[in-house]
Amino acid sequence: MTVAEILCKMIDYSNGSHHDINHLMKVHAFAQIIAEREKLSARDRLVTEVAAIVHDIACPFCREKYGHADGKHQEIEGQPIARAFLAGTGLDEDVIERVVYLVGHHHTLTNVDGIDYQILLEADYLVNADEAAFSRENILNTRAHLFKTATGTALLDSIYSLR
Repeated sequence: MTVAEILCKMIDYSNGSHHDINHLMKVHAFAQIIAEREKLSARDRLVTEVAAIVHDIACPFCREKYGHADGKHQEIEGQPIARAFLAGTGLDEDVIERVVYLVGHHHTLTNVDGIDYQILLEADYLVNADEAAFSRENILNTRAHLFKTATGTALLDSIYSLR
């Protein structure tokens, strides 16, 4: 499957939840932009984009099971769901396992062990900051402590007039 086909599969999986669909589309777009401008390898770009598409795959399950979709539950529940979702897509097993790892860590801001992980965190934050109306103080603090890529930082600066 192509990234576009996985994206369409995820939209279908989202079962008409406009919030979930809009969120994954925006995170994917930011991840795609950052990955391209940071000149990732084809494999790292594929992992980054697929992870951006499926990073919140556990949200519907968590909302049903727990009544909310907090980050820790998303990470725990998301790994097996993502693995099952990506089975049969034709992606190499090492790509699937890395995506599953990222789904299981996308709310963990420590021990970031790859550019794909870093970009997923930055892209998700760019969207969450808008959706949750984060304060300027939160944005500045996150810029100082989380953002590492030149492209992600430039996007954050531009969107929130931090220059």
